Amino acid sequence: MSDLRVTLVQTNLHWQNPSKNRSALEGKLKEASAQSDLVVLPEMFTTGFSMEAAHLAEEMDGPTIGWMRKWAVEMNIHLIGSLIIKEDNRYYNRLIWMTNRGEYYHYDKRHLFRMAGEHEVYSAGNRLLTIKVKGWKVRPFICYDLRFPVWSRNVDLSYDVAIYIANWPERRRTAWRTLLQARAAENQAYVVGVNRIGVDGLGIKYSGDSLVVDPVGNILEDLKDDEKVVTGKLSKNQLEQFRNKFPTWKDADKFQLSGVEEKVISLDE
Repeated sequence: MSDLRVTLVQTNLHWQNPSKNRSALEGKLKEASAQSDLVVLPEMFTTGFSMEAAHLAEEMDGPTIGWMRKWAVEMNIHLIGSLIIKEDNRYYNRLIWMTNRGEYYHYDKRHLFRMAGEHEVYSAGNRLLTIKVKGWKVRPFICYDLRFPVWSRNVDLSYDVAIYIANWPERRRTAWRTLLQARAAENQAYVVGVNRIGVDGLGIKYSGDSLVVDPVGNILEDLKDDEKVVTGKLSKNQLEQFRNKFPTWKDADKFQLSGVEEKVISLDE
């Protein structure tokens, strides 16, 4: 069974400057491409965590989508990250999964961070997204989603890897690290958390702490507070052996979220 190589790009972001962020990230993509299947960028990687959607939003045929397509195809990688998107006169904190063939799929952030007023600017999503790639089922989430275990629940092993991209402040780093490990252990899945570093235009400091966590809850990769690009290797054999030996998922409570859609895309076909 194939391992999955996931690259975490932990970087500072230029406040509300999409072109400068895209340019700065190009070198990091080149660094990652030779060793990776999937490259993960932070939340709102073109702007930082901004509520200035009216000034910063792009449409789905805008420059950042084109930029992601160019690099994903040229580097033969799957590339994901979120940006501010305007669609049907609404704004979304939208995660884009750009495939190595130049096709894309998206996930809109479900839980909007009311303490920053995000719920007053952006519209919430109501659809889970699962991408099947290299025999793996991967489900992406965005930042504040991490605090809500029901939304992340791995019902009947519907995913193998959960990915959380974030702009998660240093002052709440303990919660970030703890919850990433909890989501992995309770869902018997790998968890990848990619956060930014630096200080944004509002003076908020970010400590990074991007992690790769195994299904037991052990930390495999810890980027701490450094600006770096790190690739973690996820083992499907180890995942399945653990699930078979310790099948807590069979005793999970059954439930169904109302008003929620689930989209499953297979890139292996």
